[in-house]
Amino acid sequence: MRHKKFTIRSQFTFIFLMTMIFVLFLYWLADTVYLGRYYLWNKENAIFNAYLQFNDAADKGVLNTDEFDITWQKICSKYNISVIILDADSRTIKCSGNDAEFLMKQLRDCFFNTESIEKYQNPRIIDEKNNYTMHIVQDPRMGTDYVEMWGVLDNGNLFLIRSPIESIRESVRISHRFLVYPGILVIILGALILGVLARRISRPILRLANISERMAHLDFDAKYDGSGAAEIEVLGRNINELSETLEKTISELKTANNKLQEDIEKKEKIDEMRREFLSNVSHELKTPIALIQGYAEGLREGVNDDVESREFYCDVIMDEAGKMNSMVKKLLTLNHLESGTDAVTMERFDLVMLLKNYLQSADILIRQNCATVRLNTEERVYVWADEFKVEEVFMNCFTNALNHLDGDRIIEVKTKQQEETVRLSVFNTGESIPEESLPHLWEKFYKVDKARTREYGGSGIGLSIVKAIMDSFHQQYGVINYDNGVEFWIELEKAKDSSQNPEKEV
Repeated sequence: MRHKKFTIRSQFTFIFLMTMIFVLFLYWLADTVYLGRYYLWNKENAIFNAYLQFNDAADKGVLNTDEFDITWQKICSKYNISVIILDADSRTIKCSGNDAEFLMKQLRDCFFNTESIEKYQNPRIIDEKNNYTMHIVQDPRMGTDYVEMWGVLDNGNLFLIRSPIESIRESVRISHRFLVYPGILVIILGALILGVLARRISRPILRLANISERMAHLDFDAKYDGSGAAEIEVLGRNINELSETLEKTISELKTANNKLQEDIEKKEKIDEMRREFLSNVSHELKTPIALIQGYAEGLREGVNDDVESREFYCDVIMDEAGKMNSMVKKLLTLNHLESGTDAVTMERFDLVMLLKNYLQSADILIRQNCATVRLNTEERVYVWADEFKVEEVFMNCFTNALNHLDGDRIIEVKTKQQEETVRLSVFNTGESIPEESLPHLWEKFYKVDKARTREYGGSGIGLSIVKAIMDSFHQQYGVINYDNGVEFWIELEKAKDSSQNPEKEV
């Protein structure tokens, strides 16, 4: 098996390195953009919490007690803040640190000399309420930034709370430096560890890949021999089972394929024999039929002296010859259709015109059978089909209806336009077809009532021709039993330009 340029091991390592670098980059980005802001936000919260505690102590009058001194020192040292609180007469009540004079001056400037603050300290307002203001200013002495909160406590005392933020910036810089070295170390150690783990993971996967490649070439002897409950071992055992199943299935398929090939050859032989039989029967019957017709005509011209006998035998001979000739023609037509040698010519034509023309030509048959024919269709119905074959289909269905006519002796021919097809149906009053005979109607030489079929000279081939033609159109056909008769129907592909017309009687 050829090894790919990027193996699973190298892909694991590459993905891990890229993931680690991406994570470290995101951490560095967050550290750079948001860490300083987060520290400043915490500093602002610390100063505000200190203000709340000082305000509460002032309200309670415990600012100068020994107990609050401990709290005072804890707050100032914990949050690294400097605080001064003055009374209304600018006397110092409480002060943290050793720079009381500067804090007092800064507080006075905040209240009474805002122009100096704005000029020398560049204040940036963070929060401003009625009782206090919080801003960031630059210490003019050292050039460093401070967060200051100044205002009036609820008891009327003036206060100033300030804390340097240079320590925040230094912490951020230290965090950046610290992130670089451990990050590089983590990437190197992680890559080494992952390389070892990836090798252990990829080894059985490569073995499975080799087995699957051999299976692709129908070599089912390779088996995975790993044990354990891990997913790869389970996959290996499943591949072993798949290999055995495939080998068994391919063996069964080959056996079934051989049998199928034999069945196909047998079927083709039967079909060929059937076609030869029909062709031979049709060919062999042509000569005797021609002879029978010739002798019958000779007899009719005066070969026999007994006129009555001569006429009788001549009529019988010619009648039988006509039936045989009709059967041969139908067998030839059916043979052409089933063998596929009779080409289908699809064309667009008016189905209603075809029906009217045929019914007009069959008028003598209609009157001989005392039939009432109703044509229920639109003025024009255009379809796509072979016009001559559709006429033959309709002729067989209509002739079948005439031969089985009974009761009110009505034949109804109608068309119904559907979404994509046009349904043509031929209904005749009379007896229904037995249910057990319905599946066999389309078989050659099948006759529901043999005595009646002999009576009108039917051969049992007409509906087989209908089936063969409709199959060549790839369209549906069928038969429906009613209480008062039977309806045969076919469907044809619908074409454009159809209009409506009321029911007519022919």
